[in-house]
This record gives sequence, structure tokens and C-alpha cells, in this order.
Amino acid sequence: MELRLAMALPARASLDRLGVVLSAAGAAALIGLPFVVFKANRILPGEARDLQQVLPLWGALGVQAVLLLTAAVALGVTDAKRRLVAALAGVIVLALAIATAANTLTPAGDHVVRVAPGGAFWVLLICLGLMATDAITRLRPRPLVRVLLLAAAIAITCAALAHGLFDNLSVMREYAVNAGRFPLELSRHVWLAGGSLLAAVIVGLPLGILCHRAPRLRTPVLGTLNVIQTIPAIALFGILMAPLGALAARVPAAAALGIRGIGAAPAVVALFLYSLLPIVANTVVGLRRVSHAAVEAALGMGMTPWQVLFRIELPLALPVILTGIRVVLVQNIGMVTVAALIGGGGLGTFVFQGIGQTAIDLVLLGAIPIVVLAFSASVLLDALVEVLDRTASASPEPAP
Repeated sequence: MELRLAMALPARASLDRLGVVLSAAGAAALIGLPFVVFKANRILPGEARDLQQVLPLWGALGVQAVLLLTAAVALGVTDAKRRLVAALAGVIVLALAIATAANTLTPAGDHVVRVAPGGAFWVLLICLGLMATDAITRLRPRPLVRVLLLAAAIAITCAALAHGLFDNLSVMREYAVNAGRFPLELSRHVWLAGGSLLAAVIVGLPLGILCHRAPRLRTPVLGTLNVIQTIPAIALFGILMAPLGALAARVPAAAALGIRGIGAAPAVVALFLYSLLPIVANTVVGLRRVSHAAVEAALGMGMTPWQVLFRIELPLALPVILTGIRVVLVQNIGMVTVAALIGGGGLGTFVFQGIGQTAIDLVLLGAIPIVVLAFSASVLLDALVEVLDRTASASPEPAP
């Protein structure tokens, strides 16, 4: 009797675990946190405003309906394409809502009022972003598709910002004030991260090859680099200020090249030192993963050791080496922020100025592009690693 009853009952639909967490977090944020923070000027403390207070009734109900539908999809729909469409729809509606709120609360021609996204907006945006990322992961798109999705997202965002729809948001007000400095600091940030990475690749790649060919050097070299990695960034910047300052004082040519105790020089040197360990370690691991049979076959064909290194070992180890480079680039993009404390410049300048002035919008002006740069670098290099890994796996080993 119990067996028949159990068979007659419909199977209970299972809820998506990630969807449960994201839906609960979004609902709690929408109920308990402000959607925007309104300030009469940049200095005064803000007033929390809920979604119903900053949008017309029909607009607030529409936003809530879309978010509720998105939550329903996150909870019960397993199809990755539908989950992605629902997440993107939620992001678009959320962006339109915050832009409408800022335009509604800002009097015409007023450049003093500040309208900042509140906690509810940021939590909902993070939840929708995680939902979209999870959907893309489930779809398993090819590397080129992932790069095109990233390019499309950046292009659409830039077009929306250039259109002027978000001009009344406080972070865009801060951008308008610092529009002349922003491109300079952005280019300096990229230069510091990329330049230190390039120097680390030039030194770290041969050092990794040497550690692979001479195993006795592996332990002391990697041990030394591990010790450097444990030094906090701000401490390493401080340690480098004294010798570089002394070098600039004694060697005028070094000072003429910009090598000083403060500024970009200690930042580049510190980032270079931090970058060595992942590159050297991944070079060693990648070369050790190369098939011994492939190396022996290449030697049997008459290749010299140098030819084997450049034609067989390094191409096969390249995906692992690029994985280390990806780690370094993302790490450097974040660590360049701290370089602003010693006059290195970069987007960290806005972050620390905002902290000093208690201006969270100025902090966001520097922090948001840093996150976008790090995420974009990760996606691009991940796609490149996957392509090279497939190519290395598909390439036949040289026949003896």
C-alpha cells in the first residue's frame, strides 16, 4: 500500500542550490538594504532610499516582478541558456532602475547632489553576475565565444556610459571631475602591471629552464622566491625605497631615468620580484610534464638540445607557463593599487584619495576599472591557455 502511494505521488522538483543562495541573498538585500543613497552634496552623510521611494509605483513593481521572475528561473530552471537570458534581463532592468532613480532625484542643472547605488543594488548586481557566470560555465562555450561575450559586454557598457544615461550617478560625477586624469592613471596602471610582468617573463623563463635542467638549483631558487612572496607588498615597497633612493643620489643617470626612492621604480621592482615565483615554478612544472618519449624521439631524429627545447619542450609546456603568467598579471593588476601610496600612480590614486576624503564614489572610480581589468585579463589568458592546450594535445609526437 505504501509503495503504491509513493509511486502515485509526483516527484518533488529539486531546487538549484546556487539559485537558492542567490535568491535568498537578493531578497534579503532588497528588503533590508537601501537601493540608493541620496546626498545633498559630496560631504554630507547620505539618506537611504528604498526602491519604492525613488521610482514610480509601476516602475518599482515592474523591477520587482522581473527580479522575482529571475529568482524563479534561478531556483527551478536547469537550462543554461534560459538562466543566462534571465540573469542578463535582471542586470539590464537593474541598470535602468538605478539610472532612472539618479535622474529622478537630481534636479535639472544641479551638479552638487550625489546619488550613489545602495547596498541592495550592489548585492543584486553581484547575485545576477554570479548567476550569469554560472550559466556561461554550464554552457561551456569555446574560447573565442567567451572572448566575444566579454568584448560585447564591455562595448555595451561603454556605449551606455557614453550615452549619458548614467551621468547623474555619483561615480560618474567623480569621473567628470577627474576626466583629465583618468586616462593617464589608467595607462600608468596598465604600464606598471604589464611592464613588471614582461620583465619577470624575460628573467623568469630562462631561470625556470635552468632549474629544470639543473635540479640542484631548483630548491634554493624556489625557496628564495617563496621567501620574497611572503613579504607584504607595502613592506617590500618600503624596503626598496632606501636602496633606490641611494642609487638615485649617487648615480645622476639613474635619477634621470626615473629611478628614485619613491614613484614607479620601487613599484616596478617589487612587482617584478613578486612575479618571479609563479613564472619560474610553472616553467619547471610545464617542462617536467613534457613526455620523455617525445624528447627522446626528437633527439633520435637528430635535433640538438636547443632545438628540442624550442620546438618540442617549450611549445608543449606553454599552456602551463601561460597559466602562471595569468596568475601574475591578475595579481599585478591588483597590487599596483598599493603602489599609489609611494607615488607610483595608477588607479589606486583614486582609491586612496577617496579613502582620505571619505568619498566612496571616488574609491569606486578607481576600484571598478581595476576589477574589470583583472577579470578581462583572466578571461583572455584562460581562453589562450585552453586553445594552446588543445593544440598541444592534438599535435602528434615526432616519430623516431
